[in-house]
Amino acid sequence: MELQLAVRTEGAVAVVNITGEVDLYTAPRLEEALVRACAETPPRVVVNLAGVVYMDSTALRVLTAALKRVRERGGELAIVVTQPKIAKLFTITGLDQMFSICPTEAEAVAHAGSHAPSQS
Repeated sequence: MELQLAVRTEGAVAVVNITGEVDLYTAPRLEEALVRACAETPPRVVVNLAGVVYMDSTALRVLTAALKRVRERGGELAIVVTQPKIAKLFTITGLDQMFSICPTEAEAVAHAGSHAPSQS
């Protein structure tokens, strides 16, 4: 399944909707979208993975790098995860402890828009 990315704003929050597969070949497109989404200061970003059917470690690296950039600039990043196999990736890697993971986009937008940034 081809990767599709859409970036939009909800108030002060940039929402990156992702559909398809994120792997070694498609991760650079995701990275580019996240760089654009993090342009505001402080960055408030939601990454919606609800439409993602497959992710590999490259995708996790891109997300982790984005989280670092956001936090360095005093922002917040939240991730929407609805697929059990995607949630399992975050759990087995321990990244569920680093990221703010939400079950819905509305909750993620509220979190990213209103919470103080987490400390790394």
